[in-house]
Amino acid sequence: MTNLNTLGYDHIDIATSYNSLGNVYQRKGEYDSAIEYHKKSLKIKLSKLVHDHIDVASSYNNLGNVYEKKGEYDKAIEYHEKALKIRLNKLESDHIDVASSYNNLGITYGNKGEYDKAIKCHEKSLKIKLNKLGSDHIDVANSYNDLGVVYEYNGEYDNAIEYHEKSLKIFLDKMGSNHFYVAHPYNNLGFVYGKKGKCDKAIEYCNKSLKIRLDKLGSDHIDVAASYKNLALVYYGKQECDKAMEFGRKALDLRLKRLDSNHPDVGNSYDILGDINCKKGEKMDANKCYENAISIYTQKFGENHQKTQEVMLKLKNL
Repeated sequence: MTNLNTLGYDHIDIATSYNSLGNVYQRKGEYDSAIEYHKKSLKIKLSKLVHDHIDVASSYNNLGNVYEKKGEYDKAIEYHEKALKIRLNKLESDHIDVASSYNNLGITYGNKGEYDKAIKCHEKSLKIKLNKLGSDHIDVANSYNDLGVVYEYNGEYDNAIEYHEKSLKIFLDKMGSNHFYVAHPYNNLGFVYGKKGKCDKAIEYCNKSLKIRLDKLGSDHIDVAASYKNLALVYYGKQECDKAMEFGRKALDLRLKRLDSNHPDVGNSYDILGDINCKKGEKMDANKCYENAISIYTQKFGENHQKTQEVMLKLKNL
């Protein structure tokens, strides 16, 4: 309140404070509050600065990040494209902020299932980071991790493992074995090894990820749900349906608590629980889960999207 009373509601320093609050709320997983503060910051910047000012690009970038977390991928892309356009006009083409925009677009395209676009964006980002930061920088590790995720989605598991192991090595060297960043490649390696049928190795990695996230982030952080989800998938692959159901429900409950009820990750949890119920012979429960997943995927991706069609086929074959 001191800053507001001293400077006034539309001072550029107030925009900076709003921006900082938006970032804090994003890290806490309170995405609606984050959007509220980032939009307040953007409104002041647009009124006080030229519309292609580099600080305006920062607000667009931050809004894109929050909308990506909310699963509103088209809005996220819109904001990231605005940020990238300004950054390319105002900065050198190999500036690290340009790399950040490419990286954020890559993440969002990957979540939309547009894997070729995602890989192109991530590769542009990685090239800049390697040139500007060096091969062992944390931001390079993040790019390796993000590329690994896209290759996961695309079923290219050997490529995914290669990138996740590169990411893990840098994180371990730079951050230590208990930093929450290390949980990302552990969790992703768990997922990939599960897909390759190496379930014991997968469980080992997933449990490492889960332990770090519980210790460092707390039991209700949204990243914990991703660890539960992967454990559910691995136990499903091992035919241990009761354990799969336990972790699948934990993932769904946490996602419903922390995300909008129509977030794609909630749809993903319903899809997984549908598979588990189907394997257990609980066809009515499977039917409900698949219908919930289809409803969410149709809202977010459209009826003809691959994710929607895959669940529709499962429902048809029940």
